[in-house]
Formats: sequence, C-alpha cells, structure tokens
Amino acid sequence: MAFLMKSMLSNQVKNLGLGGGGEENKEESTPSDPAAAAGMTREEYEEYQKQMVEEKMERDAAFAQKKAERAVLRVHLREKYRLPKSELDENQIQMAGDDVGLPEDLQKMVAEDQEEEEDKDSILGQLQNIQNMDMDAIKEKAQATFTEMKQAAEQKCSMM
Repeated sequence: MAFLMKSMLSNQVKNLGLGGGGEENKEESTPSDPAAAAGMTREEYEEYQKQMVEEKMERDAAFAQKKAERAVLRVHLREKYRLPKSELDENQIQMAGDDVGLPEDLQKMVAEDQEEEEDKDSILGQLQNIQNMDMDAIKEKAQATFTEMKQAAEQKCSMM
C-alpha cells in the first residue's frame, strides 16, 4: 500500500516540475562526446588536446629549468661559504641537463664578488688594508703579547 502511495505521489510531483523528472531530461540531452560538448568537431578537439599537452610540457620544462638554475645558485653559495652539499640540488641539476647555468643577473653578481675578493687578496689590496690599520693599537697589542709571553717564560724557567 505504501508503495502504491509513494509511486502515485512521486509521479504527480514529477509532472508538476518540482521533482527529479527534469534531471532525467538533462542527462539525456547532454552529449556523451566531449568534442560536441565543447562545440567543436572531433578533429578540432583532438588538435586542441594536442596543443594543451604541448603547452603543459613546455611549462613543465621551463619550471624544471628554473628549479635547476636555483639549484646551481645554491650549489655555488654552498661552495663559496664551504657549506655541506645537498643531493637534492644535484639531482635537480641532473634532471634539467647540462645546459643549466646561472641567470645573467646572478652571473654579474658572482663576477663582481670574485673581483672584490681578488682585489682583497692581491698585494695592493693588502697594502690598502695596512693604510687603514691603526698602528698604535697594533703596537699596544704586540707589546701586551710580548709581556705575556715573557711572564709565562719567567714562571716556567727558574734561570730568568
């Protein structure tokens, strides 16, 4: 009896347009072919899919290249400051290939840093550092060190 009532009421509700009757029509009217759903022919849709795949591959390659460039920079900084190496960076560089290098901006910065370090290490750089030193402070430090060594020697040696 409940089944009969339920089926009668559901049919009446569907006829009024308030129930799920509209859903069945929507499902039937939706095309099963994705090309038709996008409003294209089958060939256009396949070409579109190929373009999408190619664009995704290009984006992935560019992303991998950028990751590798960052890894090269980190490797360079680790070498410069004598920090431990990272296998993750080395793996990213290998995945991108051998053509990975520092971006031009970073290459200029690295070159400037190397020039500054070379200038500091050269004889002229050392001479400039000597001019900037406070000679009185150096003399005082040398005298203090000499007196400390003399006192240590006197304590250890009974002849002095």
